[in-house]
Amino acid sequence: MIQPMDIRIRPEEPIDQRAIYNVTKQAFATMPFAAGDEQRLINVLRDEGALSLSLVAEQRGKVVGHLALSPVTHESGEAGWYGLGPISVDPALQKKGIGGQLIAEAKAWMTARKARGCILVGDPNYYTRHGFLPAPAQTPEKEPPEYFMVLQLAGTAPVGRFSFHPAFHD
Repeated sequence: MIQPMDIRIRPEEPIDQRAIYNVTKQAFATMPFAAGDEQRLINVLRDEGALSLSLVAEQRGKVVGHLALSPVTHESGEAGWYGLGPISVDPALQKKGIGGQLIAEAKAWMTARKARGCILVGDPNYYTRHGFLPAPAQTPEKEPPEYFMVLQLAGTAPVGRFSFHPAFHD
């Protein structure tokens, strides 16, 4: 595991956009649940003002990871939910704790804003370690239920389905 002092987590800056695109493209190249356009999705969310939080993991001045949070909706109308993703780490540095550091920062950011919770599509073997639980009954349309997960931060999860920002299906 990389020592925390080796990685700096910070909000993205405009100069990071190309590096974010590249690290995301590389990280998702072999993922079974990937749509293949995750790097484009981040740019669309940014352009549409729907990138609620964009964090980079930096090592010695180089962007080696990225996490995006965007607003999501629930059919009940309950507010305060975010979608986590894409999240990416340079393939050469995966399994060294960088993704976990990004997730921890995002959870702290959401908690500070009294968010209700967070949803994502990802590997259950990884995300359950970070508090996410499988939630196939709440899966948004067009998403694989076997990879859909919810992190409850406050209260109880509403009954019904979530929807990611429309940019996820453009």
